[in-house]
Amino acid sequence: MPTQHTHQLLTRDCRFCSLVSKVNGEDPIGTAGTCEHWLIMEVPQPWSQEIFQENPTLKSLIGLFQELIFKHGIKLKPMLIAPDREYSHPGFTRVLYYYRPAKLFSQFEKQEFVVPESEAAALVTAIFKQLIQQPNDLSEFQQYQQQTSHIRELMVCTHAQVDLACGRFGTPIYRQLRKEYAPAANGKLRVWQTTHFGGHQFAPTLVDLPQGCLWGHLEPDILDLLVKRNNSVSGLRQYYRGWTGLNQFEQIAEREIWMQSGWTWLDYLKAGKVLAMEEVAEGRDINWVEVRIDFADLDGSTLGAYEARIEVCGEVMSALNSAKEMELEAVKQYRVSRLSRCR
Repeated sequence: MPTQHTHQLLTRDCRFCSLVSKVNGEDPIGTAGTCEHWLIMEVPQPWSQEIFQENPTLKSLIGLFQELIFKHGIKLKPMLIAPDREYSHPGFTRVLYYYRPAKLFSQFEKQEFVVPESEAAALVTAIFKQLIQQPNDLSEFQQYQQQTSHIRELMVCTHAQVDLACGRFGTPIYRQLRKEYAPAANGKLRVWQTTHFGGHQFAPTLVDLPQGCLWGHLEPDILDLLVKRNNSVSGLRQYYRGWTGLNQFEQIAEREIWMQSGWTWLDYLKAGKVLAMEEVAEGRDINWVEVRIDFADLDGSTLGAYEARIEVCGEVMSALNSAKEMELEAVKQYRVSRLSRCR
């Protein structure tokens, strides 16, 4: 283990927020964010820091996107992916839409379209409107729909213009996954470069869809376990940012259940609920939280639940970005102090 003195030296000399986070022992669990919809669209690189404001197609969609989030409270995550020489089609734009199919679920449902570039904005608008005025008709885009629900998508942030760490550490992980794992998967795995989706300090970070899990601080030698799931789940504990079907504290509890249950846990239908919490300073500081995770078999036959108590166990200094004048912030760390199966 590095000494405190080593931590201070590395923190002082480091240009990259993710190295500071890693060296100082920041646990990535609970940082995945909560999501009910993903809207992912192909847009060619380079991506500037303000790509959503500068690209004409994206700019035309911002108003509707903001309405969904701020007026209707819809948990929607937009991302861009870079066209791929093998997967993509010149003159066409790929749009992937994932959505939470039910209260209890294990993975997101997917619709994928490959539309002429000129129709991409109309398709995204139709999908967005579908979220606030059911039902909405996507039949005019049916001819462009792709049957790809069997394909797993690994999406690695390489958006260096937002944070240097994502380019420096995300790009090699993307290349290794794309070169070694995608071709060996017999068409069941694609690997993409994406724009920023949160958590520079955990670079290299990726989204695993349709599962909806986020990973961070990834190392090349852990990719075999992440992709093939061919050994103990405990090897992935320190890289797991959480499952986006749950909130921050539910994610912390869910990791503990997964560590005890093994790979089969990922296939259970799940939903979380906060039972109680102690807030300090008007909700900005939380000392402990009690949560319940309900789960069921895919056919709904075995219903059960876990209850957990999550408590503050300390704090670490972390950098939230790789700015020249890097500012460190104290980040609270949490642990599961009690976990029990209640039914």
